[in-house]
Amino acid sequence: MNSRSRVLAALNHVETDRVPIDLVGVGGIAAIAYIRLRAHLGLEPRPVRVHNIRAQLARVDDDVMDRFGLDCVDLGSAFATDDADWADWTLPDGSPCQVPVWALPEREDGRWVLRSESGRVISHMPDGTLYFEATHYPWAEGEADHERLEEAMAESQWNIPVPPGPLVEGPGGDERLVESARCLRESTERAILGAFRGDLLDEGHSLYRHDNFLAMLAEDPSRAHDLLERFTELHLRNLEKFLGLVGPYIDIIAFQDDLGIQTGPMVSPRMFREFFKPRYARLWQRAKDLADVKVIMHSCGNIRLLLPDLIDAGLEGINPVQISCKGMDAVSLKREFGKDITFWGGGCDTQRILPRGTPAEIREHVTRQVEILRQGGGFVFEQVHNVLADVPPENIVAMLDTVAGLGQTA
Repeated sequence: MNSRSRVLAALNHVETDRVPIDLVGVGGIAAIAYIRLRAHLGLEPRPVRVHNIRAQLARVDDDVMDRFGLDCVDLGSAFATDDADWADWTLPDGSPCQVPVWALPEREDGRWVLRSESGRVISHMPDGTLYFEATHYPWAEGEADHERLEEAMAESQWNIPVPPGPLVEGPGGDERLVESARCLRESTERAILGAFRGDLLDEGHSLYRHDNFLAMLAEDPSRAHDLLERFTELHLRNLEKFLGLVGPYIDIIAFQDDLGIQTGPMVSPRMFREFFKPRYARLWQRAKDLADVKVIMHSCGNIRLLLPDLIDAGLEGINPVQISCKGMDAVSLKREFGKDITFWGGGCDTQRILPRGTPAEIREHVTRQVEILRQGGGFVFEQVHNVLADVPPENIVAMLDTVAGLGQTA
């Protein structure tokens, strides 16, 4: 099996020669941790490029991909390949790095800030912190005009672009998008994952702020339906264009919408079925109509109560499988849902074990997780969400080497 066939077999619930491994397709690794990992491995120095400035995620180089036998690559890695696409910056620990020229933070009053095209500060990273967080919610004060949806979305931190970003905007952008995707397809046997901005709950949060949007769902359902329908129609238009251009070159399309918190879903199953399920179903079915792709979704937290409806709506894989949450243990998830959905994650707890455990504890934990989740296929190994800045490099090595060394179950 090559990497692509291995990943697709897992998504089809077929056991593979070894468990497919992802580090960069859905989740990622913080640039600070990545710099330490490269040094620990004794790899040649290279400029560390932070492709996602908000989350401080590094672009993973081919030598690291090859070292750990990673099976997935993000479509975004095909873009921003020229030195002119990058600008020098400094990470919070003082390490040098590069960021996309269109997402270069500005220094202001003891913090780094990111601005929208209008010049408004929409996200910041105060000194002493490691990641950017939203500072502006366009409709948080109640002056909302759904007719001006896209204008408001442009003032949200979710609009900070990652590669390809502006590289495919304007005249000739469609051609550049197609050509780069085609070249990536021809140059790799890894499964190619295309991330798509198709949020519903998160988009509402980004405009109204969490408390206001959740209150709207309960207090003003007609207004909430209006907003969510506008999001859905916008996403469908963008989906038509996106898959019309790159559909032949990707294997998986990844949606995201964080539906859970540590103890349960943000909305009840009843509310989920009313507001979100039918709209997800439309988006996911349209994706499969447009291209030969598998549909997965990133959703943090305890979403166990929502899994039956997500599966019924057409979802084929779920990430990050946050096993440290109440009710999200791997044994019961696999027993109850393992035949119907692929678990893309859940391979190593990033909340407690990966940052704080010993390499031996991590090897034991990962071996156990893989034994549970790989049975009958339907499992792609990934740690639970991103590898954060404080994770020791020896723990990352222990995690990934353990997975690569586990052969097929008899």
